[in-house]
Amino acid sequence: MAAPPDNDVLWARALHVKHNGSPALTGVSLGVREGEILAISGPRGSGKTTLLQCLSGQLLAQQGEVWFNSTPVHAMTPTKRERLRRDRFGWIDPAPVLVPELTAWENAALLLMLRGVSRRRAKTAALEWLDRLDVGGCARKRPYALLQSERQRVAIARALAPAPSVIFADEPTAPLHRADRAQVLRTLTAAARSHGITVVLATHDADTAAFADRTVSLLDGRHVHTVHLPPVPEQTEPTIPTSPTSPTSPTETEGRAACSLSA
Repeated sequence: MAAPPDNDVLWARALHVKHNGSPALTGVSLGVREGEILAISGPRGSGKTTLLQCLSGQLLAQQGEVWFNSTPVHAMTPTKRERLRRDRFGWIDPAPVLVPELTAWENAALLLMLRGVSRRRAKTAALEWLDRLDVGGCARKRPYALLQSERQRVAIARALAPAPSVIFADEPTAPLHRADRAQVLRTLTAAARSHGITVVLATHDADTAAFADRTVSLLDGRHVHTVHLPPVPEQTEPTIPTSPTSPTSPTETEGRAACSLSA
């Protein structure tokens, strides 16, 4: 069993996953560099979510390996994988999953408090991220009193607040209006770069993938390489040659007239 390259914080080799007998991933391999924002693109049903679940230790592939910082995630016990997800990873779902009994700031601070951070420090960090995501005014509201887009921003703040090593974002801007997506993605990617957080972003949207440093494409559970065809040259108007029987040009007419006068 070969160890992954030293410069890859995440590394997967030959992942094979089947759901109810149907292939979800077929031999997918990739590496993610530390601090990189990587987009996993592809149409719905191409295996993006399954790949994120394997990389984050939520799902064990039937075949293949997943490594995090040279540690084999696929060989960990369920308890160690759960601790890894809690302490080192963040996760953003396409639909926000919040604790209904907690306020927005308590939801955003939840992972910090689970790590043993004091309530005061956790609240300060949570409020900072809620403000940066333009939902600071909702801090004391419970999820039922929030709009879907506000709940999603709270979920993103919860993932960012603990400053994890890796954030897995599965269609993170799906509930947002198009006008809000760019602002939220700018906040997420700027925060990741400033804090050295690696982001693995699943999306079927080209505009979302454009925020990443690099894009890996999936199709029917396979890693595909996009072939960039050379541009088609612009067509110019064809030149029509002058036939012997065509009418003479004005220049030829003038030349013949001059010859006649000389004679």
